[in-house]
Amino acid sequence: MTDTSATTHSLDETAARALTQDVVAALPKVVLHDHLDGGVRPATVLELARKTGYDALPADDAETLARWFRDSADSGSLVRYLETFEHTVGVMQTRDAIVRVAAECAEDHAADGVVYAEVRFAPELHIEKGLALTEVVDAVLEGFRRGAERAAEQGRPIVMRALLTAMRHAAKSVEIAELAVAYRDQGVAGFDIAGAEAGFPPTRHLDAFEYLRRENAHFTIHAGEAFGLPSIWEAIQYCGAERLGHGVRITDDITIDGVAYPELDEPARAALPERVRAGEADVRLGRLAAFVRDRRIALEVCPLSNLQTGAALSLRSHPISFLLALGFRVALSTDNRLMSDTSMTKEMAGLVSEAGWGLDDLEKVTVNAMKSAFIPFDERLVIIMDVIKPGFAASRA
Repeated sequence: MTDTSATTHSLDETAARALTQDVVAALPKVVLHDHLDGGVRPATVLELARKTGYDALPADDAETLARWFRDSADSGSLVRYLETFEHTVGVMQTRDAIVRVAAECAEDHAADGVVYAEVRFAPELHIEKGLALTEVVDAVLEGFRRGAERAAEQGRPIVMRALLTAMRHAAKSVEIAELAVAYRDQGVAGFDIAGAEAGFPPTRHLDAFEYLRRENAHFTIHAGEAFGLPSIWEAIQYCGAERLGHGVRITDDITIDGVAYPELDEPARAALPERVRAGEADVRLGRLAAFVRDRRIALEVCPLSNLQTGAALSLRSHPISFLLALGFRVALSTDNRLMSDTSMTKEMAGLVSEAGWGLDDLEKVTVNAMKSAFIPFDERLVIIMDVIKPGFAASRA
């Protein structure tokens, strides 16, 4: 029987119902997995398209455009989901455009109650009109500074950090890794690779990861979303990932009462968290799943995005609740706020209403995220003890 002593318990059903949207909105939040080009305001996309001469948008008003992004991403296919980024990246090819998008990103997160955010972007995607990679990074960091300053003036302080992403189908990963190291004292917290998993294993970029490890630099890897255990295994054991972008397919290495997790139907999956907490399920972790849990490798889980890409069936049966009950270091994030029409408040509220989460669960994933942030330990501890803990305590008062 699995040891569940480190798990949290949801509040009872009555208390869970009391977690209204306003209560959830007021909670302090931490974001580790958020794409800059996946969170642009629809109105900003339209304005930047007009200013920069980008003429390929599928709609000419903000409401219709927002709906197009959501519907196109809601296909169940990661490949099609990624195609929507052509338009946001298309309007982010000038310094002014990038600064504006980054500043609005910081303001939007702060308005949503986010107190710490790591937002990732791929510099190599923003050089079509002549910007140098360094100019792209400078523009994003400038935008984050401006946005954080505006948020602080409105009484919503936020700490913004960047993650530099290399595209797994391209060949610039070493160059991007060197950029991440060069800028690590200027607001860049780490490195990432992203893009379609199938056919592009993380080991294609082993030189970049070996360089980062030699430089004592932080990195996360997209793995275990559209592709399963081999992607996770390579990301951790070959490349040395400290965190996994998504990582929900780690459930492929778990059996319950002798049945492999992928073979369970939706009702059976939805019942697992409570069965685990009650000690009623014989849960067996495979070697890889046990390693991930034992080493406290954070899973950057983005539930609403997972529903769109087919990595999960519903919020009610999403593996995040099961993994949290088993004591994995689960962190909750947004992934792409535009494509998923989401925010941290929506992600949290969805789990409250659909999966029965309570304040204890929300606090656990928030603290988990902060523990695994790519900033120094003392800075993490200050945010946990001075911001997150008091914020949740206030919500219980």
